[in-house]
Amino acid sequence: MRPIAFGPQVCGRIEESSVREWLVPDGCGGYAMGTVGGLRTRRYHGLLMVAGRPVASRRLGLAALDAVITMPSGALVRLGTHEWADGAIAPRGHELMAGFDLVDGVPRWRWRIGDVVLERELAMSHGSPSLAVVHRLLTGGPVSLRLEALVTWRDGHAGRTAADGPPPVVADAEGGCVVEDAFRLRGPDFRAAGQWYRNVHYREEAARGFTATEDLWYAGACHAELRHPGDTAEVSAWAGDLAEVPPPAAIVVAAARERSRAVAAAAAPADESQATLALAADAFVVHTADGPDVVAGYPWFGAWSRDTMLSYEGLFLSTGRADVGRELLRGYAATLSRGMLANTADSGTVEYNTVDGTLWFLHAVGRHVAATGDTDLAAELLPALREVVDAHLAGTRYGIRVDPADGLLTQGVPGAALTWMDARVDGVPVTPRMGKPVEVNALWVNGLATVIKLAWQAHTHAGAADRAHPAALAGFARRFPAPGGLLHDVVDGPDGDDATLRPNQLLAWSLPYAPLRPEPAALQAIGRALMTPLGPRSMAATEPGYHGQHRGSPEERDNAYHTGTVWPWLTGPYVAAWRRLGVSAEQTLSDADGHLGEYGLGSVSETADGDAPHAATGCPFQAWSVAESLRVRRLT
Repeated sequence: MRPIAFGPQVCGRIEESSVREWLVPDGCGGYAMGTVGGLRTRRYHGLLMVAGRPVASRRLGLAALDAVITMPSGALVRLGTHEWADGAIAPRGHELMAGFDLVDGVPRWRWRIGDVVLERELAMSHGSPSLAVVHRLLTGGPVSLRLEALVTWRDGHAGRTAADGPPPVVADAEGGCVVEDAFRLRGPDFRAAGQWYRNVHYREEAARGFTATEDLWYAGACHAELRHPGDTAEVSAWAGDLAEVPPPAAIVVAAARERSRAVAAAAAPADESQATLALAADAFVVHTADGPDVVAGYPWFGAWSRDTMLSYEGLFLSTGRADVGRELLRGYAATLSRGMLANTADSGTVEYNTVDGTLWFLHAVGRHVAATGDTDLAAELLPALREVVDAHLAGTRYGIRVDPADGLLTQGVPGAALTWMDARVDGVPVTPRMGKPVEVNALWVNGLATVIKLAWQAHTHAGAADRAHPAALAGFARRFPAPGGLLHDVVDGPDGDDATLRPNQLLAWSLPYAPLRPEPAALQAIGRALMTPLGPRSMAATEPGYHGQHRGSPEERDNAYHTGTVWPWLTGPYVAAWRRLGVSAEQTLSDADGHLGEYGLGSVSETADGDAPHAATGCPFQAWSVAESLRVRRLT
C-alpha cells in the first residue's frame, strides 16, 4: 500500500500534526480516531467510540491513554498532548515524537527520550467494539511506564461539559475497571485514581462553531516495568459483552495487519494507490444487527441510502465484496415504499426524502448483475423495480412524478431539498433545484434502461419502463442542451430554466446508459471552470453566489456546501465521461494521490475549499469519495 509516514518535523509541530487524522474502524460503525501528533482536536476523537443503533448514535468511552515514562534517572516524562480552554498545550509529548507511520492500516508512534525509544501500536478487533494497544520498548531502559486512562461515556456528537461528580467506575478484580457499566478497561497493574480533567479544548469544533470544551475523568492508570528492548505493556478496552475477554492486544494488532493485507489483495489492485483505496473502502462497509450497511463518512455520519447506493460499485464490486453487496441490496429493497427507497437518517427515523436515492439503487442493482451475472437477484428484485417505475410515473412523495409532456422526472415542494445538493440554512434550502434537475433525469433514463436490461437478462418483462425510456431519452435530448454545448442544471424550475455551471451534468455523459454522448468541448469547458486537484467544484467561481471557502459556523459552511465547495466524488463522473471518449484522464487521478497523506490518512475527504490551495474540509473519511476514486481507477 501507499507509504504514509511522518518524521519529527511534522509530528512535533501542532499545526502540521493536528490536521492529519488516522482512523481505525471496528467493522461495526465504531472506531478509534485521532491525529498524528496525539492532540485530540475533535469531540469525535478517542480510542473507543462505540456504534449504537442506528450506527450514528455512537458513544465515546476511552478518550485517551496517556503514556508517562519514569526514566532511569528518575525524571518523569509525559508523552500525551492536550489543549486546554485557556490556549495552553500541556503536556507536549508530540515534541518528543521520532515518527508516525500507518502500516497496513495500523497506526504506530515512536517517542525518543535520549536513548529510550517507546513505540505504540493500536488496532481494533474486527466485528466488535474492542480496542487493543501495545507499548513496546525499542531501545534503552529500564523505564517505568504509566498509562493514564481518561474516560467518559457520552454521546459522540456532544462533549460532556458538566463535571458534576465522579462517574461510576468500578474496579475489575482481574485488573482494570468498568466505566458506567458500559465498557471495560484492562491492563497490567491497574490502580484507580479519580480526578476531573477540566476544560479540555477541541480546536476543530471551535472552528466549526460548536461547543469546544469538555471535562474528562481520570479513572486510573496501568503500570509496567519495561526493562529490556522488546518488553511490552498491553491494554485492552471493549464494550458489548463485558464478560467476553478479547485476545491479548499484541495478537489483535497482528491479526489486524493480516486482515488489512487480505482486504487489499482481494481487490486485486493494480498499484499501491488502488491497494490503499481498497483498504480505505473497507472502513465504510459495516455489519450491524440488521445486516450489512455503509457508513457514509467518519467521524459523524451514519448510513444514508443515497450515499450507500452511489458508493455501491466502488465499495463492493471493486473490492471483491459482491456477496456482501447482494445481501445489502436485498435488505434495502425491503424498505421501498410508494416507489421510494428509505433514507435512514442519523436520528434513527426512517424518512423518504430523496429524489435520487432510489434511482441510484436501480443503478446499483444493474451494476451488480452486470458484474456478477447474478440473474437470480435480477428476477427477485424486478417486481419491486417495476413498482418503482410505476410509482414515479404516477407520482409519489414531494411532488416526484413524470411529466407526460416530455417523459422527464420533476420534483420538489417549497422547503424541501431532495437532490444530493440538500444543504439548508434555518430550514431553507440553499440550492432547492425544484423542477427537473439534470443528474436526476440522467439517473431516470439510466434507471429505466437498467430495468429493461435486467428484465431481458431474467427472461421477463420490463413493465412500464419499455415505453417510459424512449420518451425520457427523447425529452432529455430536447430539453437539457444549453448554449456552448453544456447542459442546463435544472429545467422547468420555478424561475424557468437554470444554466448555472455546476458539475451535475457530468452524469448525463458518464452513466452506463447515459442519455447523451459527451462532447470534448463541453468536458474541456467543465474542466476549465470547475476542476481542482481534488475534484470538481460544486459551482463555477464565475457564478453569482460562489463561495470559495467551506469554513466557519454551521450556517457559513452550509451556505458554501454546494455553491463552490469541491466534492471529490465527482471525479468519478468526470473521469468516466472522458473515458467514454477514449481519454484516460490519468493525470486527474494521480493529482489526488498526494491527498492520501494530507487529511484523513489513507482515505479521501468529503469536501475541500473551492479556492486554492483547496484545503480539505468536512469528514476526513468519506465513502463516496473513496468509492468513486476506486471505481474509475478500475475502468478499462
